Amino acid sequence: MSLTASLGCDKEEKLQEGSFGYDVAFLEQHQSTIVLENSTGKSQVAIVPAYQGRIMSSSAQGSQGNSYGWLNYEAIASDQLQDKINIYGGEDRFWLGPEGGQYSIFFDPKTEFTFDNWRTPKEIDTEGFEVISQTSSKAVFEKEMNLTNYSGFPFHILVNREVSIFEKAEIEQKLALDFSDMDVDFVGFESVNKIKNIGEQAWDKETGLLSVWILGMFMPSDETVIMVPFKSAPAYQSYFGAIPSDKLKVNDELILFKGDGTHRGKIGLRPENTIPLLGSYDAEKEVLTVVQFSFNNDKDYVNSLWELQDEPYAGDAVNTYNDGPLENGDQMGPFYELESSSPAKALEVNESVTHHHVTYHFEGNKEDLNKISLKLFKSDLEGLKI
Repeated sequence: MSLTASLGCDKEEKLQEGSFGYDVAFLEQHQSTIVLENSTGKSQVAIVPAYQGRIMSSSAQGSQGNSYGWLNYEAIASDQLQDKINIYGGEDRFWLGPEGGQYSIFFDPKTEFTFDNWRTPKEIDTEGFEVISQTSSKAVFEKEMNLTNYSGFPFHILVNREVSIFEKAEIEQKLALDFSDMDVDFVGFESVNKIKNIGEQAWDKETGLLSVWILGMFMPSDETVIMVPFKSAPAYQSYFGAIPSDKLKVNDELILFKGDGTHRGKIGLRPENTIPLLGSYDAEKEVLTVVQFSFNNDKDYVNSLWELQDEPYAGDAVNTYNDGPLENGDQMGPFYELESSSPAKALEVNESVTHHHVTYHFEGNKEDLNKISLKLFKSDLEGLKI
């Protein structure tokens, strides 16, 4: 299957399904789409303002290169909105937590914590963000929100979201790597997400706090493994039941988790175990993905378990999810997710909290990808197997 994109002067470029250009052309058929690029033009990202300034996908090789984000083509093309959540995909989407508990913003006050009562706030699901400024390599978005949590506390929030794409030198500096002798293509980009209390009341623990929650959705494969580095004993939280042993492996400093989209499971790390690094390796396409995020050893993170909680601020700083069939056989994806959260901060009026989430993709010579993996994850590619 292919699409065509206009290149000007009556020329068109044929785009194969799975390519970045194909996804951009598809998105542009349905939503206004911003494409950022670095000075080479090879590193590109696609952003949809109507989806909360979401980074939908990216490429390390221009329009003909692999498209790294997972897109839900059916949902994007549909003119029908779903009641609970509209799963459009994208590799960096803005959300807010907590999802569950007495301070949840996904359940109306005093309702039971059941799927029938769960719904995503429209402000982070179907309402768009305003474009404040835009250059060839950066776009800035803004959104004012009014949310009420499960306990009835009203939040009046100003969200500022800035998305930028990196030059080669910036990636080398951030990762302490030298690519001059490496035969790899790459793309790196960052979202800087700020929530500001513009209400009339301070936010405190007794009435509930919020966190910035960034989730990236990616294409699964039988040969994709997610890497979660950790420190101390990894007392990770497991959601949606036990994870089969052929999907999960814990080494001395690294949790390996299958990103194959065939079994639903989610794990999370508390801040005391968190290293601000995540990743995945698709051995089929030979693509190494790396995620960094801001982390300052804060202890309070919102708890998203669907229950009234004894410890509402004993939540996770980092999560990863592998999609799979639900009990009724339906499936949202398949995809897998790499997620990070900001700490829960008590904010006075006009105070704010900012969270950075950075994504890189590397594709090319396997020996060079191996060097990157050894440097960042202390494991060669052969060791990234379950």
